[in-house]
Amino acid sequence: MPSVMLSAVLEEEPDLYEAFPPHVDPTGITILTDSPPGKKAPLKTFEEIQPLIQQARKRELKLLIRENSWPINSPVRASLWPALCRQHQHGKSMLDGFYWDMVTQVFGTVELPDKPIMLPPFVEATHCLGYHLTRKGRAVADRVVSVLGYACPDITYSPSLYPITAALLHFMPEEECYHCMASLVASKEKMFITQTKLLNEVTWKTVMQIAKKHAKSAAQHLSRLSGAIGPERIYADWQWWILAALPFPHLVRVLDCFFHEGIKVFYRVALAILILFNKHASNQNSEWYAEATKNGVDHAIDKFCRNMPASPTKLLRTAFSIRALSSQYISRVFIKTEMTLKSKAVITGARLVRSRSSDNLPTSQSQVNIQMMSHTLTIREGSHSPGPRALSMGVYPIQAIRSQILDQNELFTLWSWLPVRITMYQPVLLYTTEEHGCSLTTFYVRVEHHEPTLLMIKTCNNEVFGAYCSTRWFERNQKDERGNRQAYFGTGETFLFSLHPHRAKYPWVGCLEDGKEGEADARTPHANSLFMAADNTMITIGGGDGQAIWMDENIRFGKTDRCSTFNNPPLCPSGDFEIRVLEVYGFSGA
Repeated sequence: MPSVMLSAVLEEEPDLYEAFPPHVDPTGITILTDSPPGKKAPLKTFEEIQPLIQQARKRELKLLIRENSWPINSPVRASLWPALCRQHQHGKSMLDGFYWDMVTQVFGTVELPDKPIMLPPFVEATHCLGYHLTRKGRAVADRVVSVLGYACPDITYSPSLYPITAALLHFMPEEECYHCMASLVASKEKMFITQTKLLNEVTWKTVMQIAKKHAKSAAQHLSRLSGAIGPERIYADWQWWILAALPFPHLVRVLDCFFHEGIKVFYRVALAILILFNKHASNQNSEWYAEATKNGVDHAIDKFCRNMPASPTKLLRTAFSIRALSSQYISRVFIKTEMTLKSKAVITGARLVRSRSSDNLPTSQSQVNIQMMSHTLTIREGSHSPGPRALSMGVYPIQAIRSQILDQNELFTLWSWLPVRITMYQPVLLYTTEEHGCSLTTFYVRVEHHEPTLLMIKTCNNEVFGAYCSTRWFERNQKDERGNRQAYFGTGETFLFSLHPHRAKYPWVGCLEDGKEGEADARTPHANSLFMAADNTMITIGGGDGQAIWMDENIRFGKTDRCSTFNNPPLCPSGDFEIRVLEVYGFSGA
């Protein structure tokens, strides 16, 4: 350990073991102080901070958190961190006991299993950092992340989610940790945790761009030292400088600020690390220059962070003293980088064009997908469905619907087939032929900007069927790189259903092939991925060797046939139908 840090180490206080939950092993935790006792003003207590949070005095709160270097064993974080995370909660707070209902639903019991918990695919196995959690603490972290994966199925890639969960667990119990993570994941105003591969790439490219302007000397030095591997490979590991390499007391102080201010704190700290590394490695006789030239600059930065010569206070002071690095500027760089990457992906065909809810902007990630009532209802799905599902969902959204097509039992069945996160939103009737007339133009005016939507059709022969449409109907106007309108759009989360005379759900065949809801598989032919199509004369849902649902511009007549995308039979026996009622629902807040 560097001499600067050695002088900052205090003797362990008697209450060290009492300062952390039982699932934390404090024996390896070092307590640092940045100055001798009595030299600075006393550190603030949570009781002094709480009014600032309650009154939304965000700037004062920001400065206070930056200035108060609470030691690692301070009791303040047990109250402060949950309160900071709750600020970013979107919508109604979760009911007491909600988390344990979810645990029971996912695992069948609230007891920790003896066997390892299978983590969601968005987790990176090499970065499941536990810090100072005990074996039981790691199992608790696994469980929190698994339940988050169940409640937030639109998270596709989020390597930082596990380390942040583990860090929270050092200062709070399991249920509180879940609520904190749920608030961070669902935050709309600020970005905390990236949830797709695209946005993960955007973050490191954003760091690289802002470093070139706001840490110019350090960025140039890094570029020279990177040699053949290039600076991109170095910046791609930027978040691990903070989450994996910094000493735990430094990380905790960074997280104090992060839970209030968002990912911009990580950006600033990454630049501070580069500035400090440049300061110590610019001299060719320095040990860090020798380390970079011998073992590579990526290893040198990692080792530098692990032996950080600056105190937590100095690291943060360096980070927050970078001038003219505003949140607005970072946001502009981020969005420009994201748009560039998306454009390249479309032009090169590197990935399937997805709905906004999949690769979304920072303000629309995993929208409030954890607010459910804890009434449990088990419904057996149709013969084409994956199987029965025990679903915790709110009764109130069902009771709010006054449908001319479905009764309460049919609504319960249909709700059990929706993606879990959607059952948390209040359904809103957007369009009905009974009230708004039979016009495709009116349909588009009232429906096209909503995502997702639920279409219910009742025919003159009393057949009842429809579709859950994952993408907004406005996408019919989007053009490809050649300027042509997209014939089909939508994602594999779209599905068909029939409720009368037969009850069945018909998911995308790609789900059945690779088992991942809504994800494209290279083995799935294009003809099996034709979800939605529309123009001024018709609407189609499901294509390939036939159209599952087709409706004319007057929303009066339609056809149904087997299609390759959903492998469904015709949804009414005759194949042709006349529409008695069409209802389209959106979901408030989705």
